[in-house]
Amino acid sequence: MIRFGIVGTGNIAHRFAEAIKNVPQAELTAVASRTQLNAEKFGDEFNIQHRFGSYEEMATSDVIDVAYIAVPHSGHAECSILMMKNKKNVICEKPLAVNTKEVEEMIASAKENNVFLMEAMWARLVPGTIKILELIENGLLGEIKGVEGKFCYTMDEDEMDHHVLKNENGGGSLLDVGVYGLNFASWYLGKDIDSFDAKADVVNGIDTHTCAVIKYKSGAIADISSAVLLRKPNEGYIYGTKGYIHVNRFYAPQEIEINLLDGTKEIIQTKYMGNGFEEQIIHVCECVEKALKESPINTFEQTLFITKQMDEIRKIIGLEYPQDY
Repeated sequence: MIRFGIVGTGNIAHRFAEAIKNVPQAELTAVASRTQLNAEKFGDEFNIQHRFGSYEEMATSDVIDVAYIAVPHSGHAECSILMMKNKKNVICEKPLAVNTKEVEEMIASAKENNVFLMEAMWARLVPGTIKILELIENGLLGEIKGVEGKFCYTMDEDEMDHHVLKNENGGGSLLDVGVYGLNFASWYLGKDIDSFDAKADVVNGIDTHTCAVIKYKSGAIADISSAVLLRKPNEGYIYGTKGYIHVNRFYAPQEIEINLLDGTKEIIQTKYMGNGFEEQIIHVCECVEKALKESPINTFEQTLFITKQMDEIRKIIGLEYPQDY
C-alpha cells in the first residue's frame, strides 16, 4: 500500500482525494495546509487520519510515502523540494514549476535525495490519449500535419481573487491551461520545432488570453489557445494526410471522433476510471513500487521541454514573474 499525503486543500486537492478512493493500492493518510483549521476540515471531509497545520510537519513525519503538491504554481518548487529533502516521493501539479530554473532545481533535488518526482500531467495517462497515440502510430491518419487545441474558460465573479489571476502566484492562462495545449501538440508532433510565435492579452500582470503557433521542421503546424477570462469550445483536432481526429476536452478525451478521407467515420469511447486522476495515481504507485525515480511516460525531459517553451512564449508576450529574478 502506497501512502499519500496532500499538500493544499483547494479544488484540485479535492479531485485528487476523490480519485484516490478508487485506487486499491493507494491510501490517503495525511493532509497539510497552512492552517490547522483547513487541514481539519479537509481531513474530516475525506476521513484522513493525519492533519498537519504546516507543510514542514508533513515533510518531517513518517506517515506518507508520496506527497501530492496541490498549492498555487508559485509554491510548487518550494513545497516539492521541502518534501524531497525529507525523503518523500513527489507528484506535483502542473506546471511542475513557474520557470525552467525552478524545474531544474526540483529535478536536481529529486536526484540528490534519491526520490521519485513527476509532474501531474494526468492527461497523458488517460485511456483517450493512449488510444490516439496508438491510432496514429498505426498510421490511421497518415503523416500528421497539424494540431489545434483550445483550453479557454472564464472565472466567475466570486473567483476574481483566485491565485490564477495573480502575477505573484505565476498566474495566467499559459501556465494554468496552455500547458495542456503545448503537451497536446508535442504528443502528436514531437519536439523537432523550427519556430514559434505567440500573441497575448496581458492584463494586470497575467496573460488572460494567449494564442501560440508552432512550426515544426516537418512542415506541420500547431495552433494552441488558452484563456482564463474568455470561454471557447475546449476542443482539439489532429490533422493527417489520411484524415483527422476531433476530440472534445482535447487534452484528455473520453470520446474520439475519427473522420478519414476515404469516407470512414467512427466514434471510439475512452472513458476514465473515475474523474481522470485515478490513472495517474495508479501510475505513480507502480513507479514507486518499482523504486523508479522518474516516470517513463511523464519524463523530466518532457517537462523541461514544455517549461522551456512556456518561458520562450512569455518572453515573446512580455510576461514576467517574480520567480524569474
